[in-house]
This record gives sequence, C-alpha cells and structure tokens, in this order.
Amino acid sequence: MDTNYTPLSKNSSFVELQLKDDVFIQNGYSKSNTDDDLDVSVIDFDKLPLIFGEKKSGCGIYGAVFNLTTTIIGAGIMALPATMKVLGLVLGIVLIFLMAIFSEISVELLVRFSVHCKASSYGEVVQAALGKTAKVISEICIIVNNAGVLVVYLIIIGDVLSGSLSHIGVFDQWLGHGFWDHRKLVILVMLVMFLAPLCALDKIDSLSFTSGASVALAIIFVLVVFTIAFIKLVEGKIEAPRMTPDFGSEKAILDLLVVIPIMSNAFVCHFNVQPIYNELEARSPQKMNRVGRITSVICVLVYASTAIAGYLLFGNDTESDVLTNFDKDLGIRFSTPLNYIVRVGYVFHLVLVFPVIHFSLRQTVDALLFKGSVPLTENRKRCLALTVLLLGLIYVGSTIIPNIWTAFKFTGATTAVSLGFTFPSLIALRLSKEGIGLSHKEKILSWFILVLAIVVSIVGVVGNIYSITS
Repeated sequence: MDTNYTPLSKNSSFVELQLKDDVFIQNGYSKSNTDDDLDVSVIDFDKLPLIFGEKKSGCGIYGAVFNLTTTIIGAGIMALPATMKVLGLVLGIVLIFLMAIFSEISVELLVRFSVHCKASSYGEVVQAALGKTAKVISEICIIVNNAGVLVVYLIIIGDVLSGSLSHIGVFDQWLGHGFWDHRKLVILVMLVMFLAPLCALDKIDSLSFTSGASVALAIIFVLVVFTIAFIKLVEGKIEAPRMTPDFGSEKAILDLLVVIPIMSNAFVCHFNVQPIYNELEARSPQKMNRVGRITSVICVLVYASTAIAGYLLFGNDTESDVLTNFDKDLGIRFSTPLNYIVRVGYVFHLVLVFPVIHFSLRQTVDALLFKGSVPLTENRKRCLALTVLLLGLIYVGSTIIPNIWTAFKFTGATTAVSLGFTFPSLIALRLSKEGIGLSHKEKILSWFILVLAIVVSIVGVVGNIYSITS
C-alpha cells in the first residue's frame, strides 16, 4: 500500500511517524521542510483565525454583514423615536453617531485581542484578559441581555398583532375581537410555528439568507416611514419638533437619565462578533473590521432615518414602541394599507432577527452549563433541548414584562453597556502589555470608552431605581 510514511526500524524503541522526503502539511498545503525549525517571527498573527484547524468554507463578507446588521437592528429601532422625544432631534442624532463610532471601535478591539488570545467566543477572550470570574459575569450578561431582547421581540409581536389597552391589533382590525387575537395565544402560535424552526438551526451561517431578508424588511420599513413623514412635512401637517432636551420638569429630567442607556443598547452586537468571525470565509481581522464598518454605516442610516421620521410623525404622542402608533389614520392617501405594511412587515423582520440573537444566547448557556462537553453542532439532542427550554422561559417573560421601555432601560444600563463597552475596553487595556500594544490614541479611546460606560451605567441604574420608587 502506497503511503507517505516510512517503515519503522525494527530496532526502534519508540514509535515515531515520519513523512517521506521531509514533506509536511501546513494550513492545508504541502510544503518541503527544508528548515530545521519554523521561523515564528515571520508569522502574521493578525491574519490567524480565531479557531485553528482545517479551513472550511463559510459565509462571505455580505453574509457576515447581514448577520451582524441583523444582530443590531432589532427591537431597538422601535424605541429610538421615543428617545428623540426626550433628547430632541439635535442631541438624539449626535448620540446615534457617537454610539456607532464607539461601538465600532470596541468591536475592532475585541476582534484584535480575540485573535491574539486564540479565543473562539466572547467569554474566552474575557477569561484570557480578566480571569474565570469575569468570564462567568460576561456570560451572565450575555444571557440576561439576549433573553431581555428576545422578550422585547415577543412583546412587540404581541402589541402589533393582538394590540394593547390603548392600541388596536392587526388581527382585531382584520377579523374583529375573538379568541384568535388573545395576546398570549398569538405570541405562542408565532413562537411555535415560525420562531422555533429557525431557532433549531445549529450554525449561524445557516441564517445568512434570513438575515439578508430581515435587513431588506427593515430598509422597507424605514423607507415607508420616512416617505410618510416627508409627505406630511411638505403638506404642512407636522408640528415643529423639539431640537433640545426638556429640562422643565422632574419627569423630563428622569426620562433623560434613563434614555441614554436605552440609546447605548441600540448598537450592542459584540456577543455575536466571534461566532460570525469564526464562520467567515477566508477570515482575517482586517476582513472582519470591514464587515463592522459596513454594518455601522447601514445601522446609522437606518436608525437616524427611523428616529427622525417616527418623531416627526407622532411628536409628543410617540409611544415607547412606535409601531403601536400605526393603528390610526396617518392623514395621507392609502393610510390604511401603509399602516399594515409597516406593522406586519416589521413583525416578519423580528421573526427573522429572533434566531440570530437566540443563537448566541443558546451558545452562551451551553458554555456555562456544559463546560467541556462536545459542541452543540455535534449533539443535536442537547441543542434541541436547550432551544425548547430557552424559548419557554422567553415566552413566560413576554407575558410578565409590561412594555419594551421597561426592558430596555434596565438591560441598557447594565448588561448592554457592559458587553458593548466596559468589557472590550478592559480587555484591550489589560492585554495591551502582552504582545499587542495599543497606540497612544487607542489607549486614550479605550480609557474614554471605559469611563463613559461606567458613568452611563451608574446614571442609568440610579435613574431606574428612582423611577421605580417614585
């Protein structure tokens, strides 16, 4: 039998496999071993993958952009018009741009040091920099943040299809009131029929197509809302918006304290950076940075357009979930079909976003509870069991939490700020002395992001506690 290995000497006291002609395999290619030792100094560690081993084809750069954009543009977009009502247009738009810039910087730092540590998940790079305790804390933050976001998705789906105390639902408008528009039943049916099959997929690159469709639906939503606002503005049917925050009352100041953490929640995608990177075709930090920058531009355009148009349309009547405002006459032609397009279209968007967020939630729960076990992709039963358990808990949460504002203001002030800004800046500052140094500018930015995250978190938590006690 022909083989690449030479026969063993009968006098050998140990077993050693040797390749003929000193040929060895490196990164999937044959190479002649002419040197005694591999020159480590010529290796570019910035181009090494997060996971070493056999190279596999994955999703392309646009598939990665769709997955990362889908992670960001979810329910947060629905709360942005309400933040404009609190912050005013000028400060609101400025904060959207600043949050996008800081988020992109923290993503690039996270990718760089994940490669340096050969970390394949968010928790692993946190452990490499800050220890096992910090890893557990970061994983708990991911679980709380993602579970809270998914609960918000179900709340919005319930608000749109079933309605609420002050707003009528789509099913009620179409079919009249009956058991079919009962809120808990509607959410359960959507969960079982549409969300569960997508959540059962065990690889994130399997969701590239659905992520692309979700981004397209989000853009359609933005175009429709912006067009409606533009028509009403031209016709003079829109009141002049407030440009600056309102400091005229205690409630206005309290709203200002809790709205900034909600704004910071809008760009948090860091828990999905490593899974997306790991399945990126021909991956490298430079390529992932390009993915992050394209994603940031798309999200800024979508967020700014939605926030401005939503606030212009409804002014001081803007709800925490702006979709619920689209149950009334908009004052233009074809108002009724446009209302349905906006609401139903965004429900489908959330259905397609849901499994992307659920993926990282399930991975993190598995890493926390089944440390050292085989990956979920190799244990289908454990994957399905975790999926069913998590979906059940998320459904229960959606029946308890009253509205998306309540969920966002707590996760935004705690877990979202920690995942998006606190941990990445701490990782960069801690590991900068261990192989990859930060430039003077990068150190200043890392310290600034860290201090800003701590301030936002403290202010948000204090504001939330005060709002509850008052």
